[in-house]
Amino acid sequence: MSVDAVGGVEGVKGDIYWLVGGAVDFRCGAERLLTHVREALGRNPLDGSAFVFRNRRSNRIKVLRVDAQGVWLATRRLHEGRFHGVPAHERLASLTRRQFRWLCAGVDWQRLGAPMPLEKSV
Repeated sequence: MSVDAVGGVEGVKGDIYWLVGGAVDFRCGAERLLTHVREALGRNPLDGSAFVFRNRRSNRIKVLRVDAQGVWLATRRLHEGRFHGVPAHERLASLTRRQFRWLCAGVDWQRLGAPMPLEKSV
């Protein structure tokens, strides 16, 4: 499954991605994650947004999205490195479509807009 399959069509109403702060138990299925979105995060999981969860080691993410046909739950695993999340004390962070794609690739999406560091002269 591609990132576009989970991410949906660009420019639609639900083109919003929420990165959840803190780790979740990856034994959770779609129903439990839907309940977590509604009760712990205070969001409506049926609004077309995608919710991105990470495990404790940050080497896996789950993307939860509800559309007109049903519930999507996709898992992505990195063989090396970690997914860059938000601090555990932050409940949610909003991602753009571009940031979501970089997150899925394992890139630090928070540094995309940062200026390049100055090179040291030797």
